[in-house]
Amino acid sequence: MITLKHLRYFAALAQHRHFQRAAEACAISQPALSLQIKELETLLGAPLVERGSRQIGLTALGEVFEKRARGILLEVSELSDLARAAQGRMQGTLRLGMISTVAPYLFPAVIRRLLDEMPDLDLRPRETTTDKLIEELTAGRLDAAVMALPVSEPGLEEHFLFEEEFHLVRPAQDAGDPLPFPGLLPPGMRLLLLEEGHCFRDQALGYCSMQNDVAPDMLEGTSLATLVQMVEAGIGVTLIPAMAIARETAGSDVSVTRLSRPRPVRRIGMIWRSSNPLSQHLSEIASLIRTEHERLSAGLPPR
Repeated sequence: MITLKHLRYFAALAQHRHFQRAAEACAISQPALSLQIKELETLLGAPLVERGSRQIGLTALGEVFEKRARGILLEVSELSDLARAAQGRMQGTLRLGMISTVAPYLFPAVIRRLLDEMPDLDLRPRETTTDKLIEELTAGRLDAAVMALPVSEPGLEEHFLFEEEFHLVRPAQDAGDPLPFPGLLPPGMRLLLLEEGHCFRDQALGYCSMQNDVAPDMLEGTSLATLVQMVEAGIGVTLIPAMAIARETAGSDVSVTRLSRPRPVRRIGMIWRSSNPLSQHLSEIASLIRTEHERLSAGLPPR
């Protein structure tokens, strides 16, 4: 008989496409995982996995089976959440994700506040890119995530948290130069961007009226801190969100300036699956995150 254990192990293997990594994710040995997958294939009477020397692929049946298995596992997970939703306050595991241009600046205050007000909460924070957060939310590996809006994904609810301006970071010696015309960088001004996969990159390109194809005079960094360091070195200019200014420019010889109207902004929100039984509790957590952002924006210490 096919069991939930079979489905969990197969879902992990389909996600990682590697027996050892899937076994580590499931906290079992690789031989034990291989045995469970082989047993599942025997029960089905057909192979689910195409085994290679380094990585595995899924058969046509495996591709279909993965979608059904993930749906079943998600339903089972949400059944247990029904009981948690009936409790007076949030408790148990909360898997909360944030995009990397928000997490370093907001996560510490949010984590402290959550653990203070919800001592029974087992918080599992996760920082990654928007695409991965959406994938993990849809698959049920995250309960909620904080990211730039709109997301507009079927089955996900969006809850607005706050709006935030982008600021121009230039070398200190350029502080007196005229500001770029809204939406257009002047010739010779090299724009520094985050690498592919970050929604902040797309927002910066959108403001500058550019295509997503990187021009030869653009450079990329892996973090906002790296971009600011590149600006200080005189390589170019960049845009960073307001919440990152204090940390990323501290001690750096750069100039930070508000741009001309209409100023570029981003809308940050918290999203979760529409079917999540914990929606009421997640709404309360969204309100808490909004409050912490307001405190940080006002220069107040975390509560």
